[in-house]
Amino acid sequence: MKRLIQATLAAFVLAAALPHAAHAEDHPAYLHALSDLRAARWLIKHRPANGWRVAHQEDDAWRDIERAINEIKHAAIDDGKDLDDHPPVQNEGDHGGRLHQARELLQKVRGDLSSAEENGHARGLKHRAIHHVDNAIKHLDYAIHDGERHHFW
Repeated sequence: MKRLIQATLAAFVLAAALPHAAHAEDHPAYLHALSDLRAARWLIKHRPANGWRVAHQEDDAWRDIERAINEIKHAAIDDGKDLDDHPPVQNEGDHGGRLHQARELLQKVRGDLSSAEENGHARGLKHRAIHHVDNAIKHLDYAIHDGERHHFW
């Protein structure tokens, strides 16, 4: 009887742990998104902008990227991801080119975050992150336009 109770308890614990273990592997896009967001953040702030309009838009984009990173971190933690897994960023392009690269990375992040989400709490976090990414893209569009219009690069 004791072995039957132990086996039943072990089966219950295993059954409870399996969905969490499977769920933790469901969203590798979170880690890709975090790496791309960090790269975009670096591209924007690595060299100061020319002109106050561009600098203001870059600051706004940077803040939205920070907000998106925080939302994704919370969603990734809920899904059991290792947040320390991110490559270093290395890029030495002209300032305008880096803003274009940052925008491309943010578009990629948006695609990574657009997959379906089963976890209700993580779904809300992910939607807020997408909102912040969209705002950052908008700010970069303005910065790129202003930089090209005023020949800052």
